[in-house]
Amino acid sequence: MTTAMEQRARLVVRCARVFGLDPRCVFENLGALPAFARGLLQFKRQNTLATFRPKLRHMYPILNERNQPAGAIGHYFCQDLWAARKIFERRPERHLDIGSRIDGFVAHLLVFMPVTFVDLRPLEQPIDGLSFIHDDATTLGRFSDESVESISSLHAAEHFGLGRYGDAVDSTACFRFMRSLGRVLKPGGRLYFSVPVGRERVEFNAHRVFEIRTILNTFSVLRLVSFSLVGDNGRLEEDIDPDHAPSSDFACGLFEFTKPI
Repeated sequence: MTTAMEQRARLVVRCARVFGLDPRCVFENLGALPAFARGLLQFKRQNTLATFRPKLRHMYPILNERNQPAGAIGHYFCQDLWAARKIFERRPERHLDIGSRIDGFVAHLLVFMPVTFVDLRPLEQPIDGLSFIHDDATTLGRFSDESVESISSLHAAEHFGLGRYGDAVDSTACFRFMRSLGRVLKPGGRLYFSVPVGRERVEFNAHRVFEIRTILNTFSVLRLVSFSLVGDNGRLEEDIDPDHAPSSDFACGLFEFTKPI
């Protein structure tokens, strides 16, 4: 669990980012400047092509990637792969997604099936295989009861009603959205759902963090098929008992539900 000092440090970083300043990034970049300068001088000595002669107006310093891993394997990577694999195995005729990342999870699905996508934010350009509905999904009013066979909403429900994306501030919106998901799911269908889990709180206006039991109680009309967790350590633990999940501060709970026939 995080200490009070760690929580205060996070708050300072978050507040600084509001004004476009990331203290951690500043310190990392300052430390990387000598290596950048050495690399530039080395390139100048080696280069013999006039078109590739470094010029001041073309400088584009990238200073913070020297010691980073090949990629980030965290909440989004694990949840996208988890849900895409499950949907690929079931191969429903169509799939409905609400608010997940288009440039991540939804792109995975479009490789092998059409997707209907609902989001409060506009979509700038058409995408083959994607039917876009520009709407507030809190009530899913465009969908009839028990009409959708396969649904996903990954790392989205925690934002509902916080005003972050221009939606109305509504402290109950996330729970009304979850009940709407349960309403429109067909008997025998599947819902793939993820939110931050851990010590329950709201970090206004970024997101909420839920107790696992809060999610299970809210989806009481559905049956849990499987539960997995991306823990505070960033590692995916699949098919675990939600009542015996490791305690966490900001983990990602991956819930697979069905509606009894």
